[in-house]
Amino acid sequence: MTLSIGAVVLRVRDLDRMTAFWTAALDLEPRHEPEADWVSLRARSGDGPHLSLDRRRSAYELPPRFHLDLYADDRPAEVARLVALGATEIPLEHRGEVDWTLLEDPEGNRFDVCDRPPA
Repeated sequence: MTLSIGAVVLRVRDLDRMTAFWTAALDLEPRHEPEADWVSLRARSGDGPHLSLDRRRSAYELPPRFHLDLYADDRPAEVARLVALGATEIPLEHRGEVDWTLLEDPEGNRFDVCDRPPA
């Protein structure tokens, strides 16, 4: 196969605030100098897909058309760290044990912090 995911693009209103949140949340760095309406963030190691932030207006929908699943070795600790950075935990409306926690970034983009699956 010759295709792979190069980047996930997230539309945001406040590019500086969201760049600060996502670089701290995922230990990312800008791939190049940010533009007035765009920044592409990458892992410091250079591995994996990029997270690009596009300063454009878009409609807020629930449920969102897509969301990120972030894998964590210590989910409660990561959830607490992300909330301290400005994320909001969203209470689950269903019952039962789950291996993920639903969060929103400071602009309401939803993502899950999931227990890392076994190798």
